[in-house]
Amino acid sequence: MARAGRIVVVDYHKGNLSSVVRGISDAGGDAVASDSPDAIRSAAAVIVPGVGNFGDAMSYVRDSGQADAVRDALARGVPFLGICLGMQLLFERGNETGDGSWAEGLGVLPGSATRLESSRLKVPHVGWDQIHLTPLGRACPLFAGVPEGANVYFTHSFALADDVPDEVVAARTHYVRSFGSAVWRDNVYGVQFHPEKSSAAGLAILRNFVSLALGGTGGSR
Repeated sequence: MARAGRIVVVDYHKGNLSSVVRGISDAGGDAVASDSPDAIRSAAAVIVPGVGNFGDAMSYVRDSGQADAVRDALARGVPFLGICLGMQLLFERGNETGDGSWAEGLGVLPGSATRLESSRLKVPHVGWDQIHLTPLGRACPLFAGVPEGANVYFTHSFALADDVPDEVVAARTHYVRSFGSAVWRDNVYGVQFHPEKSSAAGLAILRNFVSLALGGTGGSR
């Protein structure tokens, strides 16, 4: 079993995870990057970070056994945080696949992720932008102490689509379209932005997640 409070950052071999591990450490937590399904399954909390392509990422996490391990961890009720692509993978499908075809996601939450299309604004959406908390977001323990309209750091070309129900959307950001930039249901949290790169607001979010991993006040919705 994982050490008490140990947060496992899922390594699906698509990029450098050190900034997320370091961000958790800066927030007072204990994190390790691992590709082991057993480590994921027994973690006190799980983070899936945002690196790569939806289709490629899902192929790896499914074939490696990580997808089943994530679902097992979620069923145990441990806190889960998806970051950027890691949040998108929670949903039923995404079309970031190279040819625009649909790839099946984890299916933990309903809805899909699609490309931001604009002839006027630059895509990818890169840089600082605001998160606007919904009523759900204002009750969400992940955003305790985070002000409405906080600026956080984004880098993405795909975002949650309109078929994602409002009941799971904790924050919205307005760029190209109004998209869900944070989600919450029970022990499942997700953010489109990168808290590990988002200065004071991001550190507050990571501290809140560390508190959840240590058994702090969470919530159910």
